[in-house]
Amino acid sequence: MSQLFPHLFEPITIGSTTIRNRIVSSGHDTVLDDHAHIGDDLVAYHEARAKGGAGLIVLQVSGVHETARYTSHVLMATDESSVPGYQNVAEAVHRHGATIFAQLFHPGREVMDGERGMAPRAKAPSDEPQERFKVVPETLSTAEIKDIIAGYGEAAKRIADSGIDGVEIVASHGYLPIQFFTPALNTRTDDYGGSPENRRRFLTEVAHTVRQSVGPDVVVGVRISGEDKTEDGLVATEILDLIEHLDSLTADDVDCLDYFSITAGDSSTLQGAVHIVPSMQIDPGYAANLSEQIKKITAKTVMVAGRINQPHEAEAAIAEGRTDMAIMTRAMICDPEIANKSESDEVDEIRACIGCNQACIGHFQQGVPISCIQYPESGRELTFLPRPTVRTRLKILVIGGGPAGLKAAAVAAEQGDDVVLCEKEPHLGGAVLLAQELLYRSEFGGAATNLSAEAARAGVDIRTSAPATQNLITEVAPDHVIIATGAEQRMPALEIADDALVIGARDYLRKSPDLPPGRVLVTDWKGDWIGLGIALRLAEAGRHVSLATAANFAGAAIQQYTRTLLVSQALRTGRVQFVNDARLVGVDADTGYLQSTLCEVVHEVDDVAATIVSGAPRSVTVDLDFGAASVTVIGDALAPRTVEEAVYEGLTAATSLAARDRAVADERVVTA
Repeated sequence: MSQLFPHLFEPITIGSTTIRNRIVSSGHDTVLDDHAHIGDDLVAYHEARAKGGAGLIVLQVSGVHETARYTSHVLMATDESSVPGYQNVAEAVHRHGATIFAQLFHPGREVMDGERGMAPRAKAPSDEPQERFKVVPETLSTAEIKDIIAGYGEAAKRIADSGIDGVEIVASHGYLPIQFFTPALNTRTDDYGGSPENRRRFLTEVAHTVRQSVGPDVVVGVRISGEDKTEDGLVATEILDLIEHLDSLTADDVDCLDYFSITAGDSSTLQGAVHIVPSMQIDPGYAANLSEQIKKITAKTVMVAGRINQPHEAEAAIAEGRTDMAIMTRAMICDPEIANKSESDEVDEIRACIGCNQACIGHFQQGVPISCIQYPESGRELTFLPRPTVRTRLKILVIGGGPAGLKAAAVAAEQGDDVVLCEKEPHLGGAVLLAQELLYRSEFGGAATNLSAEAARAGVDIRTSAPATQNLITEVAPDHVIIATGAEQRMPALEIADDALVIGARDYLRKSPDLPPGRVLVTDWKGDWIGLGIALRLAEAGRHVSLATAANFAGAAIQQYTRTLLVSQALRTGRVQFVNDARLVGVDADTGYLQSTLCEVVHEVDDVAATIVSGAPRSVTVDLDFGAASVTVIGDALAPRTVEEAVYEGLTAATSLAARDRAVADERVVTA
């Protein structure tokens, strides 16, 4: 038992099921489905978290009706063909002592995509349009409502009979059950609309049907947003009244519900959607105030989500009585072993989630399997795990101590190679150290800390303030060299008057120079964190800023929820002027000249005191004689991109070395 986290690792009983600890991986779409069913990739993904010590794993949403297909890759539990997948994942999770539930889902009007790129169709209580996905739903008939309610029960029984321990009705984030309850979205005049009793009838009948379908011994819960956190959305008092009603429901003298899973937010607006997967701008554990209110009105188990990324945050929320269980989903995407490490009090070995959202929810929104920028093995367990072991120990030299080099060095050393890493700067981390200087981006530095610690624990010979030289090559005598030298600042071709102050973005972040009074023009070629982050930093310091981006809009390359929070904060300052689809072509004493990327129009930005330029970076190359050593180039040294690609290529470079080593060894055996 953990000495540091005694509450977190105390078992808990929900209904007839005892769960080994209070750590929960909540339902989250992975895009690891196999044609709407659970396949080997998804089984391996959840097995890794069960093996890592999670108490409860909740599967991603399972559609209960044909009209529940909100994406092209949603799991469906509408017929018997889904059963083998649930059986396989249940067996894999149970094998490691964890408990597993599955989510029962209908999106209502929250439909993201249609068939083969066509505009989506949706069914909802009324035909109220959906702002975010631009969907006008079809109004459900009474017969269709009854059919969907029956679908919840049929899917629940099918899943429970497959060996899954419990089912969770998804009524969170503006999905169908809560659409019926929301007056603005439900304008019906029949038994399912009008009065509060009628508006909660759908969820009431779903809860009754599910409990009657699975019987008394299967756990049944509901996931619900404690507050919509959007303009004119449901507030906490309305949700508390609904939960008080749900808490009292029984079917055949058995409570319909055994627990409440609390989150925040609403999918239908950008403002509310940021709380579905809150990014690093939002305080850790912020939604525990909602679960705390709910615990006051129910004796049933309450669990809460909302950026609980560290065990001490989870421990505090439970010890203070604000929740019974802590949802740590992204923490386990980033480090599947976080539960085991926490239970053994090895907190320094935890790879902490930084809330960047790039490869988890960001991948989902691109329709590709989720992963993690720090731990690309997530979602790729069958490709990269377990880690191979080399048969012949090689001498590996890694040049560059940024994310790519650190990951390559750590993995190669874990596989058994003798690894030396040299970094010309005094500190490891590369461009990550600049990223953390941006406003609301400070946690990003955790990626460098985590990767550096992994390399050190793996036994890498780390040398800082050590540029790669010919003498170093001679000394190390490597069998293989991995070049991860990153990228450097590049300034675009500009017409600049002699008295104009123009600064590269990297120089600005490194040196933080004093700027003369007046408007600052920030130009941004990519639409990523850099331009938007600098503009926001200046605006919150009281400066007026014009942010010109060659992208379609500021932050276009940033995950949607993260971008929403940054842009909304910039708007609140009242000091940021946005200019889209424009590149910088010239600057004189007080004017910036922007060429439209769409046509021949040139925009002028007046009263400019200084210009900060975030241009396309340039790869840094190495001109050395490596002798007979083989060479791999990775990360920004290969092509400037993001941390995600850098870390992934570090992983693949090291893994391919082990694969090549084993192939050579096998060939020698055959030849002999």
